[in-house]
Amino acid sequence: MTVSQSQHNSYALVLGEVNGPRRLPIIIGAFEAQAIALELEKMRPSRPLTHDLFRNFADLYGINIEEVIINKFSEGIFHALLICNDGVAIKEIDSRTSDAIALALRFECPIYTYENILAQAGITFDEESAESESEPSSDTESEGSENDFNSFTTEELEEQLQKAISEEDYENATIIRDELHKRKKR
Repeated sequence: MTVSQSQHNSYALVLGEVNGPRRLPIIIGAFEAQAIALELEKMRPSRPLTHDLFRNFADLYGINIEEVIINKFSEGIFHALLICNDGVAIKEIDSRTSDAIALALRFECPIYTYENILAQAGITFDEESAESESEPSSDTESEGSENDFNSFTTEELEEQLQKAISEEDYENATIIRDELHKRKKR
């Protein structure tokens, strides 16, 4: 998780593919980032936060979240489902992705997505390119604003994408990835 450079009071949460090179960067709010960070660090506040309260409530009534599915990516927004089981029936609950991830951590359940979402919104981390990158990036290369893209070829943008990924600048990588997708649609 890193602080978002383009959106005030937001964070970039990066999910990694198990046994694969792809990453899924998701922009989340400060409250959700705090809830996720607290659980990752196993820190316990003196009073339960909202996601902890939800976990306590679910435990009391015998409900378990078995998995989270990031099931949709539309207009730059991820959507998720909580797959819940009360021992009698399995139900799906629509959720914001950031809340679903915070709950997945508390319920220790897996987080899944679909191949088409990874293909559309994911970025590939190429370890060989990351290891061979040795030049420091200039400010003009790492800004990644849409106005800057017109002066770059597709090949140059692909190089910038690999550089952003190797430097773990996932927010900039997401912007460059989106520009490459726009160009492929033309």
